[in-house]
Amino acid sequence: MTDTDHVAPGGPTVARTLDEIVIRTVAVGPMDNNAYLLSCRRSGAQLLVDAADDPDRLIALVREGSGSARLDLVVTTHRHADHLQALRSVVAVTGAPVAAGADDADAIAQATETPVVRRLHDGDPVTAGHLNLQVVALRGHTPGSIALAYREPEHVSAPGAVPGRVHLFTGDSLFPGGPGRTTSTATFTTLMDDLEARVFARFDDQTLVYPGHGDLTTLGAERPHVPEWRARGW
Repeated sequence: MTDTDHVAPGGPTVARTLDEIVIRTVAVGPMDNNAYLLSCRRSGAQLLVDAADDPDRLIALVREGSGSARLDLVVTTHRHADHLQALRSVVAVTGAPVAAGADDADAIAQATETPVVRRLHDGDPVTAGHLNLQVVALRGHTPGSIALAYREPEHVSAPGAVPGRVHLFTGDSLFPGGPGRTTSTATFTTLMDDLEARVFARFDDQTLVYPGHGDLTTLGAERPHVPEWRARGW
């Protein structure tokens, strides 16, 4: 997988192999939602970001990663329905617990009839086996929207791996070309403030951004346009 690869809706899995983990990406459902499976190469632990739609495809993805239905955690980036359609089915098959942003957790649990066992806040660690990520709260698209940051180790040997590079799974809070949709001036300002303080000020230009829909980007590609986003108001 390269930084510019296109994830085709309904197409084959796109995989990026790093030293510690493999990141597998599929686009599912009528809104072409990206679902991301992170598989630990040492322990076999697996974490799914957004059980968005097409549960059969996502279960197949889980099996592709581990050879079984092992899934250690599902993280839901936010409460919107297109990111939840397969959650109940995936949990029923795998028994995986669910984590989500604290301010979206009740809405997710109610919509899916699936308990959210961990309520996440900015800076919280998220672990599954040897997978270690950090929560980045990005309020505005929804009150409890979150991103997850995975940082490659400082000593890497896999082809294409980069020491210390961050992989940021942003849900619908950051896309190529701008922030996610907001519904008011206040929520837009909140999201932009969080993006500037918690993403662009915290992570460098080589950071890879994995959005909830569409293709990958980097913070380096997006950073020059942040003032434009703020000025245009969306």
